[in-house]
Amino acid sequence: MNKTRIHQIFDQRGAIACPGVFDALSAAICRRVGFPMTFVSGYSVAATTIGEPDLGLLTQTELIDRARRICRTADIPVLVDADTGYGNPLNVYRTVDELIAAGAAGCFLEDQQWPKRCGHMRGKKVIEREQYIQKIRAAVEARADRDFFIVARTDALAVHGMDEAIARVEAAREAGADASFVEAPASMEDLKEIGRRSPGPNVANMIRGGKTPMLETSQLAELGFHLILYPLAGLFAAAKAMQSVYEKLHADETTLRSDIPQMSFEEFNDLIGVEEKYAMAARFGAE
Repeated sequence: MNKTRIHQIFDQRGAIACPGVFDALSAAICRRVGFPMTFVSGYSVAATTIGEPDLGLLTQTELIDRARRICRTADIPVLVDADTGYGNPLNVYRTVDELIAAGAAGCFLEDQQWPKRCGHMRGKKVIEREQYIQKIRAAVEARADRDFFIVARTDALAVHGMDEAIARVEAAREAGADASFVEAPASMEDLKEIGRRSPGPNVANMIRGGKTPMLETSQLAELGFHLILYPLAGLFAAAKAMQSVYEKLHADETTLRSDIPQMSFEEFNDLIGVEEKYAMAARFGAE
């Protein structure tokens, strides 16, 4: 198979910091800022679609619907958190096929038992290694020769230890996955060992307040990581800003004296392309 769009970005950029997005608006902002790729965080989609935590409550249909809207808006390669594939290998096959049809450039596929949970939450359980590898094989077969990058994520580190986690990503890579993702290393020593032992390209997950030490992209690159995810930075920033402005409005019954940063009406209309739509309407005599 030829190199995917994601492979080409790694070739051009080396290690890359990648923000998570959760809707069409956050995807548009990510593109405008200049990121060459992005990814859809399941945690964020669960929070913003159903207002629930990442505890296996989000359905395949809800995720793919959101992914389709994001891919249509982003105009850059989008990886999608496909959780466990939503069932057995047959479900994985369908999930991958649906994501490709939605415009996704790749997905993360993990080995947790369903219902899964955020990788930085407690109480995780994983399926047997061979069961997981069969899911990877199904994903690879569903992809066929299409441009789709498969990240093999394991949560076995917290459950069975480092050796089993490394064995799983090695087996997944042999089965055709394109990248390795040992989730939630809890120390510098863990990060160093993963970087040394796990077959690259490797993924690191940076969550403020999460289990993994927060490091600079350059530091993680030196340790052997290539795709540095920031899944919740945008979501947490947006939630904090909205809470602050709503609290101010509730207290003052106006935003006239608010010093909380906000886009202007003009700036936001530019972001979402209002003038382009006016121009399009004019071409069709619908001013």
